[in-house]
Amino acid sequence: MIARIRKSIDEKDRGFTLIELLVVMIIIGILAAIAIPVFLNQRKKANDTAAVSDVSTLGKEIATFYVDATAPLATTGTATAGVFLGGGRYAIQGNDAGKASNGVTAATYSHTGTDVVQASTSWCVEVVYSGGSQGATSEVSYSAQDGLDKTGGC
Repeated sequence: MIARIRKSIDEKDRGFTLIELLVVMIIIGILAAIAIPVFLNQRKKANDTAAVSDVSTLGKEIATFYVDATAPLATTGTATAGVFLGGGRYAIQGNDAGKASNGVTAATYSHTGTDVVQASTSWCVEVVYSGGSQGATSEVSYSAQDGLDKTGGC
């Protein structure tokens, strides 16, 4: 009986072999090589999604403006006319429209036509941002005719 106990204690003191440790390290290295590039691209995707969200919100705000509008939005970049990006916040016709996402560098608004009816069906808003998956700078737009366009500007 004592001999069996002593034998089991001796066998449990053995550790891992060098080959077992190397196999585990190789597996961990392979998993890290797969996971690290995936995690690095998540930041770019987050910038893309933030810009799409911003332009979608601005587009819906402009569409809401044209429900009761008596004149088209001005296309100038002043704080009291059109769509303005200043101090990290958007303004539409001088009214606060929310905070701009990180990486957004410009927001522009345009329309064709001279009266409110023509402008309400031909407007387009564009957001330019950096740090996205499309390259150094990317553009997304939202228009009255086409809705959201993730591939380019107006």
